Amino acid sequence: MKITMIGTGYVGLVSGVCFSDFGHDVICVDMDADKIEQLNRGEVPIFEPGLKPLLERNVSAGRLSFTTDLAAAVDGADAVFIAVGTPTRRGDGHADLSYVMAAAEDVARALTGYAVIVTKSTVPVGTNRKVRQVIAKANPDAEFDVASNPEFLREGAAIEDFMKPDRVVVGVQSDRAAEVMADIYRPLYLRDFPIVTTDLESAEMIKYAANAFLATKITFINEIAALCERVGADVNEVARGIGLDGRIGNKFLHAGPGYGGSCFPKDTSALARIGQEHAVPQMIVEAVIRVNETVKSRMIEKLRDLCEGSFNGHTIAVLGVTFKPGTDDMREAASLTIVPALVGGGAKVRVVDPQGRREGEALLPGVVWCDDPYKAAHNADLLVILTEWNEFRALDLKKLARKMAQPRMADLRNIYSARDAKRAGFEAYEGVGRRAAAARGQP
Repeated sequence: MKITMIGTGYVGLVSGVCFSDFGHDVICVDMDADKIEQLNRGEVPIFEPGLKPLLERNVSAGRLSFTTDLAAAVDGADAVFIAVGTPTRRGDGHADLSYVMAAAEDVARALTGYAVIVTKSTVPVGTNRKVRQVIAKANPDAEFDVASNPEFLREGAAIEDFMKPDRVVVGVQSDRAAEVMADIYRPLYLRDFPIVTTDLESAEMIKYAANAFLATKITFINEIAALCERVGADVNEVARGIGLDGRIGNKFLHAGPGYGGSCFPKDTSALARIGQEHAVPQMIVEAVIRVNETVKSRMIEKLRDLCEGSFNGHTIAVLGVTFKPGTDDMREAASLTIVPALVGGGAKVRVVDPQGRREGEALLPGVVWCDDPYKAAHNADLLVILTEWNEFRALDLKKLARKMAQPRMADLRNIYSARDAKRAGFEAYEGVGRRAAAARGQP
């Protein structure tokens, strides 16, 4: 089948490349000429493990191409996917649909035959019906259907998620559209991956409900972690104990500095607004949003305590600034709240991140970027583990402690134990939700 992908951001590029690997002919469209030139040179503008070789393979096979010419790309397409950004709109928390609607209007003018217009972007309930109206108005003679096909890709594991999904969700209004979507996803259907075919509104809601539920699990365990610190419990043991319950599961029960990234913050905000508009307040989701901000503030105070009440004059090494490992994405990362608080408090901050520097240099002014943790730790007063990259999971703690002026560690991802830190020579260790007794080096 011929597929057109509008937008070469994270979702559009990963989806387009993977569809081409299914054997479809895919044209990816973007109005950013520099990005298209970069892709045509075989350069990938985002960091995602496995994406570059997959892109190169399918370009070489003639199944994947990139262009700024939307009309030519849409001509003769069986399906046109809209995968543009839906950022949080300033002032009211709504998803900004202007890019989606502009793309729908452009696609409408370019249609030359029947096609399914598929919304891949995360959009509020009712958006696909509005897309239909926009297309019908811009091109009354157009023959088309609309479909909702939300993505469920984890940054850092997106290729695996696309090729071996937990489920594929498709919202349609007609049998014809359902058949086109079934053909597109046939490689997954033949391998018995679940395909959930439903109506437009349910497909749109599934995406928001799923992300809000996962954000709730993260926020729940972070609140439990704060309580664990007060009562002498260990959140790692608590998470393991409750995660073994099949009704709960062990995923997204890792205490830390709060959720971030491109999805959870904006999707919880949008779902809260949808509830308010329909007079059905999503009180749990609203609480999740508030608590997630509180968690970041609590982390700052934890670091301040390790600096004897003030950041001023201290040298602090921060390991990891992306919102999670395996990506270069800085959107809504905890570092964007925590690091400026350190700098603003008068600290000299050194930063290490395997992929975060490209975006981080502009987003985190006033820091010094280092190539490795040991350079960053030289004569530092505090070491902060903020993102749990694999590179930070097996550090030589003794070497780090020897290099530091004051060997103190704030392990905000609970990678290490207080006992290991103490044995390595750290005079102070703070995790998240760990026993106060363990932090003092007691059994």
